[in-house]
Amino acid sequence: MSVLDRWADRAAEHPPPGPFRAGFWRSPLRGPWFTAILSVALLPGITLLFLTGLASYAAYNPNLAPGNDTTPDKGLLGSWLPGWPAGPSWLYWVNQGVHVTLGLVLIPVVLAKLWSVLPKLFEWPPARSVTQLVERASLLLLVGGAVFELVTGVMNIQYFYAWPFGFYQAHYYGAWVFIAAFVVHVAFRLRTMVSALRGRSLRVELRTPVSQTFAEQPDPDHLVSPDPAPATISRRGALGMVAAGSLTLFGLSVGQTIGGTTRSTALLAPRGQNMGPDFQVNKTAAEAGIGPVDAGWRLELHGAASASLSRAQLVALPQHTARLPIACVEGWSTGVQTWTGVRLADLAAMVGAAPGTSLLVESLQRGGGFGSATLSAGQVRAPDALLALRVNGADLSIDHGFPARVIVPALPGVHNTKWVTRMTFLPGQR
Repeated sequence: MSVLDRWADRAAEHPPPGPFRAGFWRSPLRGPWFTAILSVALLPGITLLFLTGLASYAAYNPNLAPGNDTTPDKGLLGSWLPGWPAGPSWLYWVNQGVHVTLGLVLIPVVLAKLWSVLPKLFEWPPARSVTQLVERASLLLLVGGAVFELVTGVMNIQYFYAWPFGFYQAHYYGAWVFIAAFVVHVAFRLRTMVSALRGRSLRVELRTPVSQTFAEQPDPDHLVSPDPAPATISRRGALGMVAAGSLTLFGLSVGQTIGGTTRSTALLAPRGQNMGPDFQVNKTAAEAGIGPVDAGWRLELHGAASASLSRAQLVALPQHTARLPIACVEGWSTGVQTWTGVRLADLAAMVGAAPGTSLLVESLQRGGGFGSATLSAGQVRAPDALLALRVNGADLSIDHGFPARVIVPALPGVHNTKWVTRMTFLPGQR
């Protein structure tokens, strides 16, 4: 017998009081099948959530320029990311809408899953083997990572930053910790999950009333209570509550992504339901510290040559119109608007910038991480990538970026820089 076995046997004889004792947890619903049926929803859901999160991070082109990178110490966790394409125009809109809406929809499922395995978190002794010790450590990282990612994600989409650390860095690193623990947990539990699902019929359970709801057979993981209490709700009722919670969160949030008339249903929208006189903005000019822009404003262009253009001179250049949305990382969108302005490619040609150059865009706004953004060469050359001067047939308002703003297909809203004052084409960066 190993030292760990002897310690475990002695510890089992004297468990701490309360939740560490097996008889503390008496719900007859807990068991391998109930946990497994929740896992069926979480396995694809969490996988998609992680992938859309990575895509959202890649959309910022973090490897293109230091100013784009909110996680400068990411190393191998991000250096392999591909560049983000400039199309289709709805790409980031759909990706971020799925990421945020799915994250909200999964909250009731995650909470139910945590409830179903709560006895495992208080299992005594903590481990009887090295393998079990590794599994329990991954379980702690899994639970802690899930709670951290969901809580910080919800707080971010509501613009409530009640913490001393940067959200993007912490959420990104936390996602990698969580997904590593998730993969380990699935590797340990996939066979058990499949076996549990085969042991009971979902159709039968959905027809079983409270009066016929009894505990599952005892299991080696001790999820089933040794002394179950009488059922006060059926498994059908419990799963129905979870589904109702998810559908409610879906209905109260998806309208902010779809836009149009459905926005009136988005009671959880971070910017509320008021669209303003034209369409919604993330940050007003007053909030950004932008005062009235006088007639002396000029756009400074730098490439192989330089130019300084007034707004009237920009308006006199060939104009292009494109219908594009602005989608924000918090999951909401302005919907599709009609933008008119000068193609970025035409401005690049004006100053002799080579086709493979990227573009540093700088704003009158300073501070807060929104004063500049670097666009890739592909984004600069996109046919609908504009320095916009008008929207929906009218000059830009000051809140929408007057005198000029960038608008690029499939670009995160924060990189569609407003109040542009300088554009520098950077050779050798793609």
